Amino acid sequence: MDQNKRKIPKNPLPKKNNYQVGMLVALILVVVGLAYFSKSSTTETTTLHDFKTMLKDGDVDEITIVNNRWVEVVLNQDALKKSKYKDIKEERSPFSVVKQEPNYRFQIASADHFLKVLDEAQANLPDAQKVPYEVDTRESFGTWFMSSGFLLVLLFGFWFLMRRMAGGGAGGQIFNIGKSKAQMFDADHMKVTFKDVAGLDEAKEEVEEVVDFLKNSKKYTDLGGKIPKGVLLVGPPGTGKTLLAKAVAGEAGVPFFSMSGSDFVEMFVGVGAARVRDLFKQAKEKAPCIIFIDEIDAIGRSRGKGSMPGSNDERENTLNSLLVEMDGFGTDSGVIILAATNRPDVLDSALLRAGRFDRQISIDKPDINGREQIFKVHLGPIKVDKSINPKELATQTPGFAGAELANVCNEAALIAARNNKPAVDMDDFMQAIDRVIGGLEKKNKIISPGEKKIVAYHEAGHAVTGWFLEHANPLVKVSIVPRGVASLGYAQYLPKEQYLNTTEEMLDEICMTLGGRAAEEIIFGRISTGALSDLERTTKMAYSMVSIYGMNDEIGHLSYYDPNRSEYSSRPYSEATAEKIDQEVKKLIDSAYQRTLAMLREHSEALEALAQQLLEKEVLYQLDLVKLIGERPFDKRTVYQEFTDGDAVEAKKEEEKLDSPESTQENKEEAPKGDA
Repeated sequence: MDQNKRKIPKNPLPKKNNYQVGMLVALILVVVGLAYFSKSSTTETTTLHDFKTMLKDGDVDEITIVNNRWVEVVLNQDALKKSKYKDIKEERSPFSVVKQEPNYRFQIASADHFLKVLDEAQANLPDAQKVPYEVDTRESFGTWFMSSGFLLVLLFGFWFLMRRMAGGGAGGQIFNIGKSKAQMFDADHMKVTFKDVAGLDEAKEEVEEVVDFLKNSKKYTDLGGKIPKGVLLVGPPGTGKTLLAKAVAGEAGVPFFSMSGSDFVEMFVGVGAARVRDLFKQAKEKAPCIIFIDEIDAIGRSRGKGSMPGSNDERENTLNSLLVEMDGFGTDSGVIILAATNRPDVLDSALLRAGRFDRQISIDKPDINGREQIFKVHLGPIKVDKSINPKELATQTPGFAGAELANVCNEAALIAARNNKPAVDMDDFMQAIDRVIGGLEKKNKIISPGEKKIVAYHEAGHAVTGWFLEHANPLVKVSIVPRGVASLGYAQYLPKEQYLNTTEEMLDEICMTLGGRAAEEIIFGRISTGALSDLERTTKMAYSMVSIYGMNDEIGHLSYYDPNRSEYSSRPYSEATAEKIDQEVKKLIDSAYQRTLAMLREHSEALEALAQQLLEKEVLYQLDLVKLIGERPFDKRTVYQEFTDGDAVEAKKEEEKLDSPESTQENKEEAPKGDA
């Protein structure tokens, strides 16, 4: 594998580009300098009338008619001694094109007219005293530049631009437009390894096998196995798809080509397909190797959708070329393709079939154990307090992706540094979690006392309703501190790590979400717009229960969910069914709302106490609720308690196992063997 390693220069073209830029700048300076000095002259301008006076006084020595437009006059030595010519410069211009620098020049209408005037002015002079004249045709620098010099500069500029384009400069790649833009890395340039990837144990096992195949392919081929051609990483944004691909590059020890799906797409016809062919050509020369295509949905969308009849779809041409390269007649082994996308539903079925992408690895948001591992990775370079427990942080961040957990750690470090703390403590992490969930705290946001009171009772309604509902998620914190763009307060809960939800759990969730609106109606007798996000959530949940999960007696055990249906296609049910669904959804939400109203009226004292405490402190935690309204009437532990108690139970079992008589007897029997 070492022979495939090569060092890639960081900046392969800067010296060449700097040289070309310097040449162009030097040429421009020379042209400007010549133009300036050609205009600089010791010649003074005069008029035809003054020239007649010079001629009459006998001061003129030579006359030259230039290009039928100008007359240049040279004075004799006796004239230069006169006081009226004392301002004339006698030094010679370094860029002069004549033997003697003229003293005066003036413009004429034509040579014939000037000669007529000259003859009339010297008509009374003898021939010996008449001043001779010459006719000269010259090409000035400006004329030369406009005719020949400008063409040379234009040709040089065109040559310079083409060199820049061919070399990949800022102007584009007009000569290399069909070349692949993939970056090649080797083990020396990729420092990310599988140790840096946490919370993706199943996905790591799959890609580790790919890496092992590249390193020890004989072990698999001896048994008749073939190297997988493609591995598709599928998952929501921020879950670590690109990070896992980087780890593969760091572990494989083979050339690694990285490219984005959008790099294939250009406005020119055939460019994407040409880049695909060039990419695979380079990869086959370096085989065994890995190609990573990030955001493959940019070129892998289903064909035939959205294109006009008779039109040429460049994206489809690119996809066709990719399909042929992955599994065509000319396919060579030794090239593995890694691809990542968060939209697998839009990919073409031909791209997903076995033989192209043999394996599809689902990378979902991490569970509580995965979040603990991710926190351990990101807490490594941070100077944290000894009291920081990754388990507790993992329970406080349900539903967070790996990128969001990294953001939490970074925000906590910034908050601690802003407050001049020696280490990052738990308060900093709590503030960072609040900032990621609700946005930046609006300290200068002006809220009237009336609005603040509405927000306090609204959030207290959520907290009290969830506190006395058996299947609702336990409350962690409730706040009326304004955050983000429009958030005036929020309540944070700890959902249980589960994959299935029952009807009772979803109904309790709807009631808890409607608790804020119900509290406003009970206390103030009117409602506000603060429940917008709550209503959106309850409406979505209710429609899911009725039309997707079959949790309604009237609709029955039917699901009208179609993941491939677009917003423009017709619904898979009739208008009568749609009307019935709307009625059942309204009935379900009205029933949940009346249940919420009854519960809050029953616990009105708890609602009042919690709201008043919120107005005073603005932020309340679970322990504050226990002090104010007592323990929850249900014997259910929180996620953190179950998580930590599980570890304690395991530790206790290990301790009991070591203290058991059988273990003691085994130790006694093994001791003499060890001594012997």
